[in-house]
Amino acid sequence: MSDGEKLIPINIEDEMKSAYIDYSMSVIVSRALPDVRDGLKPVHRRVLYGMYDLGVFSNRAHKKSARIVGEVLGKYHPHGDTSVYDAMVRMAQEWSLRYMLIDGQGNFGSVDGDSPAAMRYTEARMKKMAEDIMADIDKETVDFKLNFDDTLYEPTVMPTRVPTLLINGSSGIAVGMATNMAPHNITEVIDGTLAYIDNNDIEIDELITHIKAPDFPTGGVIYGYEGVREAFKTGRGRIVMRAKVNFEEVDGRESIIVTEIPYQVNKAEMIKKTADLVNDKKIEGIANIRDESDRNGMRIVYILKRDAVPNVVLNTLYKFTQLQSSFSVNNIALVNGRPQMLNVKDLIHYFVEHRHDVVVRRTQFELRKAEERAHILEGLIIASDNIDEVIAIIRGSKNTDEAREKLMERFKLSDIQSRAIVEMRLRQLTGLEQDKLRAEYDEIMKTIEHLKALLASKELRMQLIKDELIEIRDKYGDERRSQIEYSGGDVSIEDLIADENVVITISHAGYIKRTPLSEYKTQNRGGVGQKSAGTRDADFLEHMYVATNHNYMMFFTQKGKCFWMRVYEIPEGSKTSKGRAIQNLINIENDDKVKAFICTQDLKNADYINSHNVIMVTKKGQVKKTSLEQYSRPRVNGVAAITIREDDELLEAKLTNGESQILVAVKSGKLVRFEESKTRPMGRTASGVRGITLQDENDEVIGMVSVNDMNSEILVVAENGYGKRSSLDEYRVTNRGGKGVKTLNITEKTGKLVSINSVTDADDLMIINKSGLTIRMAVEDLRVMGRATQGVRLINIKGNDSIAAVTKVMKEEEVAEVQLDENGDIISPTAVPIPSSDSADFDSDEALGETDEESDATEDDSDETEEDTTEE
Repeated sequence: MSDGEKLIPINIEDEMKSAYIDYSMSVIVSRALPDVRDGLKPVHRRVLYGMYDLGVFSNRAHKKSARIVGEVLGKYHPHGDTSVYDAMVRMAQEWSLRYMLIDGQGNFGSVDGDSPAAMRYTEARMKKMAEDIMADIDKETVDFKLNFDDTLYEPTVMPTRVPTLLINGSSGIAVGMATNMAPHNITEVIDGTLAYIDNNDIEIDELITHIKAPDFPTGGVIYGYEGVREAFKTGRGRIVMRAKVNFEEVDGRESIIVTEIPYQVNKAEMIKKTADLVNDKKIEGIANIRDESDRNGMRIVYILKRDAVPNVVLNTLYKFTQLQSSFSVNNIALVNGRPQMLNVKDLIHYFVEHRHDVVVRRTQFELRKAEERAHILEGLIIASDNIDEVIAIIRGSKNTDEAREKLMERFKLSDIQSRAIVEMRLRQLTGLEQDKLRAEYDEIMKTIEHLKALLASKELRMQLIKDELIEIRDKYGDERRSQIEYSGGDVSIEDLIADENVVITISHAGYIKRTPLSEYKTQNRGGVGQKSAGTRDADFLEHMYVATNHNYMMFFTQKGKCFWMRVYEIPEGSKTSKGRAIQNLINIENDDKVKAFICTQDLKNADYINSHNVIMVTKKGQVKKTSLEQYSRPRVNGVAAITIREDDELLEAKLTNGESQILVAVKSGKLVRFEESKTRPMGRTASGVRGITLQDENDEVIGMVSVNDMNSEILVVAENGYGKRSSLDEYRVTNRGGKGVKTLNITEKTGKLVSINSVTDADDLMIINKSGLTIRMAVEDLRVMGRATQGVRLINIKGNDSIAAVTKVMKEEEVAEVQLDENGDIISPTAVPIPSSDSADFDSDEALGETDEESDATEDDSDETEEDTTEE
């Protein structure tokens, strides 16, 4: 140990604490966080001030970047040259800053993540906006501090006229905190600032009408507004951004075209990751991806496969790729040297406060300079008024000092004035120059008066700030680039599924599938039908329903249990595929079968579930009503829907709104109609009350209809293919539990009743046989008949076949040949039978069956009897 040195023992824990706190504060204050007043971090401020020192203004030639970096490094920023160059490059990239501050010449990188050229190759100069950020810096408007080696002064903040922090945002990671501030549109920001100046108590909700949302340099779409509002009000929020897309046909294929991508997304990286997902089969429906971007703008082309649905592929891209990304706003900036979380009003407040401070200091500086000049001018005017005497005094003096003293004594001048007179040039003695002196003096006195008025009135200063802001807005204002989609939200799984109509078929053995409705074709009444689903041995299709992919489905089983599922979760199959066993999809018991399902909307919507009921009927005629709310909390193993008595089973369940009428039909051809209100609501485990009295022990309920529209018509179908459409008025309202009235004249020819539906002319019918044949026909082809008639033949039944199920579908889904007149107006849509690929299976008799059918239909019509035999 050297002489004079001594050891001081220090607790290492205390030393670590103090050293780390010093380091943290240094990073927070001098590196990572922007100042709330000028929106700049120290490195950016030093780059701009270094360029100001070098004189590389917007109207001068570009200078080598290395020269600028060297200037900044040597004078103000004693860190790595990379940190300075990277900061400078970012200020010159149009995809990084909403309003660039540096005009770069050369390779400054690309949105694909390419690195900029080395600083020895590139050149730069200031943009006009950077000059406005430093306007009046030479007028003592801001404090200066010594640089790292105490040889030069640098500004602690810029006297900016531009609300830089709001328009360009900022991001940085400090110690224990980070900042991530979004860029905004300068026109909107200045409009908001002007509104704040007019009313300091303005609410953030009102500010939002001016500053609508962030405005990103790369454009794109802000998807959903909740995050924006949250960020504006609290300083924190998550803003979801999406690419701007449109659909085009490229090379005969549907394609998705991306013209703008979310902020801070690397385009090349995004395309590469998307290609990997396509190759890994995580994203379906894309055949090829091309990047066709050029100097005119961005263009990424996703060419789709022929069977792909563009909207579904697009939603999948949003979910799995950076075509949708989020910007987490975290507005932390330095206020008086301390980090603080700020909302949008705070940011405007501190900017206006800083601007006011700058205006006051600038006015004081200008007033001082003006008064100094006026003082000199007063002396010069005195001298010019007494020029002969002044010349005589100067000529009679031995030296300058003596001349000054004599002048001061003779004309009562100050030292400054006497110096100015002694240093006057002879040309100032001309009459013109003397007039100029007086004019300048008058002008200066007016300026002094104005500056004093400014200092005396805050209103005038605020008006001046507003005028300067309006000037900046007019100079740099532009249209916003990012669109706002107010109704957006998070991508849910539903967005990835096309919400199209589907046919759900359930076979007797419990196989289920969904098929797009477009796979089914329309045929004329009496047609033979198309081969539909393949079935296993001794199996036949028993239930057919029409729904949309986004519906919620509630399955009701014959044992009285209810299961919950989404339609899109049902496996898709073609018309001829066999489907999947329901047991594999829901936890149903082996000896149970699905008998009914209900399509509902959102089961979390309290108003919806409390205003709707589920009405159930069993084969033995029991009816039960329960609020939908009781079924809104599904369990994996299902919930009890109704307690089923011995030798009975659940047959049908319907969703009602509390004001419906219920029709229950039985095999023997009788029907009872009663008000829904006649059945009181019961709990899930109740077994219900009697709905209809059966004719005998072989009789059973075949279906139930709930109607709200009293103009509805009822369609009943018997197992041998006969059907009839009657007005609802034909069936009078009776009490629940009666024997009912005749609905179809049951004979050996018609067979027992198998189906009941409420229909209108806007519906089509889907009829399915136990053998798997399906036919589609328009309800309007069937005329309305009396209640007790036999009906007409709807479908030809071959051999021992019989009808398994009948359901109705919307008319607009039909595949029809439309006839047009010479003006292009529709004459009448004619349903055209379209043979399926299975038509080769039909023999020649079946193919010609339609001719036979017409004669059958005529024969049926002659059987109609319009008698109205009401039976209780």
